[in-house]
Amino acid sequence: MSMETGRRWLRGALVAAAAMVVCASAARAQMPGSGPGGSGGVTNQTGMNAGGGYGDSLAYGTVGHEQEREEFRAFQAFVKEADAAKRIQKGRDFLKKYPKSKFEEQIDATLVDTYRTQADWTNEYHYADLALALNPNDVDVLAAVSWTIPHVFDPKSPDANNQLEKAEEYSKHALEVLSTLPKPADMTDAQFAAAKAHRTLQSHSALGLVYFRRNDYENSEKELSQATKDNPAPDQTDLYVLGIDRVHLSRFAEAVDAFHACAAMTGTFQDPCNKNAAVATNQATAAK
Repeated sequence: MSMETGRRWLRGALVAAAAMVVCASAARAQMPGSGPGGSGGVTNQTGMNAGGGYGDSLAYGTVGHEQEREEFRAFQAFVKEADAAKRIQKGRDFLKKYPKSKFEEQIDATLVDTYRTQADWTNEYHYADLALALNPNDVDVLAAVSWTIPHVFDPKSPDANNQLEKAEEYSKHALEVLSTLPKPADMTDAQFAAAKAHRTLQSHSALGLVYFRRNDYENSEKELSQATKDNPAPDQTDLYVLGIDRVHLSRFAEAVDAFHACAAMTGTFQDPCNKNAAVATNQATAAK
């Protein structure tokens, strides 16, 4: 659905939730954790993924793995500085050279994040599948992919329902893992708390948009409230949809608050949120 379709709907009376649009460029611009390796990462900074089972990857196999270990260290250093295209090539070259490497899941997870910043959803999902096959509890991958899916969702896609089901499954599982995830040895308490909070908010955001895509405004509102409350950097899309949810629930005054918070941010939805705030204000007055 085009952005123009969304604008025409927004000039009306907030009727059909299906007219809500998040184009790929808007989603990419607002992606949390979009830097190399993913800011807010919990599990892929050291290779100590939840349930990964091999501890400090850099310490494994002192015999016969020296070159592989050094090349992985070089890749980690490269990720912090290199452009996306080179990062992708380095990662794929490593996986080709060491197809059974114990660093494979970490490389896959880095590629997930890198392809996401390039709006290459096909490859993001492909490497997410590979990473999660090796470690189903990687919360960085679970949260990131579950967040992407409902943002770039195409209801006309033949597997649309399956994609939403996957996003729901991944986000719920990420929240389960996060609730019991032990702190990696090389992270401070503050770093770990911030990383967990980031992925927790991202997972609630994903669930909120999944429910919205299904016209389940009540559950969408609950999840997006959690995703935006006390969030120092809320997703503008979340605030926009939260306002729409509340309008559908006839909670007009609260909708105004969400639209105002959205309109205060620079981005795709700033103008629509300003307009919707005015409409919701009139609805709140009429409902008194």
